[in-house]
Amino acid sequence: MTPMNRLAPLSSELSGVIGLEGEAPLADYFRDADHASDSPLAWQIEQQAAQIDALRGLFHGPAGLVRLRLWVFMTLMGQAQAALTREELDQLFHALRPEALDTVLKRFRDVGLLSWDETQRRHGITSLAQQLTALLSPLTSGASEDELAGLLGQVVGANRLGTLDGRQVQMLQAQLERQHSEFQDAIASGSEFRLREARKRYDRAARLIDRASEAITAIISNSRGLVALEKAARGLGQAQSRLLAMASQFNRALQQVDRQRVTLGTTGITSTDVKLWLQTLASLDSLAGQAMGRPVSLAALAPHEMLDVTEAEFERDRPQAGAPEPLPAAQPAPEGLLDTVALPQELAELSSLLAQWGLQAGQGNSAPRLLADTLLGPADTPSRYAQVAYKAQLLPLLGDAQAQTLAGPTGDLARQPWRAEWGNELQAHDHPAVSHLTQGLLHPAPPTPTETTHAAQPHE
Repeated sequence: MTPMNRLAPLSSELSGVIGLEGEAPLADYFRDADHASDSPLAWQIEQQAAQIDALRGLFHGPAGLVRLRLWVFMTLMGQAQAALTREELDQLFHALRPEALDTVLKRFRDVGLLSWDETQRRHGITSLAQQLTALLSPLTSGASEDELAGLLGQVVGANRLGTLDGRQVQMLQAQLERQHSEFQDAIASGSEFRLREARKRYDRAARLIDRASEAITAIISNSRGLVALEKAARGLGQAQSRLLAMASQFNRALQQVDRQRVTLGTTGITSTDVKLWLQTLASLDSLAGQAMGRPVSLAALAPHEMLDVTEAEFERDRPQAGAPEPLPAAQPAPEGLLDTVALPQELAELSSLLAQWGLQAGQGNSAPRLLADTLLGPADTPSRYAQVAYKAQLLPLLGDAQAQTLAGPTGDLARQPWRAEWGNELQAHDHPAVSHLTQGLLHPAPPTPTETTHAAQPHE
């Protein structure tokens, strides 16, 4: 059997398979044909059979021929005329060979992208071609590499026109989730260059989401009643929140990279600059090869003469040892004063005033005293505001059990037989430093056993 005869059965089998794939309906590929009829997506795909067949006719064949058809098709769709004569087509596509143009135009007529008017001898652009233009425009729009802008534009535009469905929102959600995963991988890598590149893409995505935030909010709020759209809108809101919350993670990662950056001496060159320079080299092994190829060596001329000169220099510049110096004679220590921190005189004045009032109370004058008389001072020498405030802070020491055990002015004040009682009303005073003061009284109190014990002790 010849090789051609052996290939004949395989060729016929492949032809049958190809014919089956071209002619078999979608339901034949399911295990159960009812699943194809129950799927809304499969039903919608079947309804767009004309567009699918037009796309098959446009993209079937070798790669160069497919690109040629796409170029001719998008050029036709960019014209303002709805119908073109053959002369106008020849002038528009003058750079193409006539047979190539005829082949492409025939394919367009076969799949329904162009119509031919025999009476007027013109090619007309069909509505099917207009529908494919909307699908293929991203291929020739020259947009950025970020797919997020195109998906956002489709979702926002469909929402304004009222044609938005759940699948479009789910595609946008999937794009946000994919970018979230890519940004997480960049943060986990710890690479400075990958982090900075990912941060640029993140900032671009955040700006796009911020511009479309109102539309996304409207989609989420207007999805009531549509189960698929409502579910997709909730997922879209969660994906948007997760993506926008990554700004702090990028900031922490970049701050960590900045802390790890090292500056080489005072040159101002950092380790990042060295990495960028190393990335520009074609082969890094060449650096080590040059370093090992020229080892450092010491070349000395007339070593004996140099040794003699060195010895003479050492002898000439050698420092002479000085004679021992005796220790200094004994000297008396200078006289000094030991200064101690003196307590404010207001403490002693308040304590003496209360002691004087205590003597008067022991002589029968046990009426309460006004706190204003205690704090403001006599009329001829009124106290300053700071002195009044300091005295008011000392009043809680009266009767304090811990302060009564102290020796000195503080303990003397705490052991005074008086107790302060503040009121709830402010009283105006004719005083140069204090205009109002809370009403209060000083009540005489009987001495406690602790006060009696300390009263018998001498104080410095």
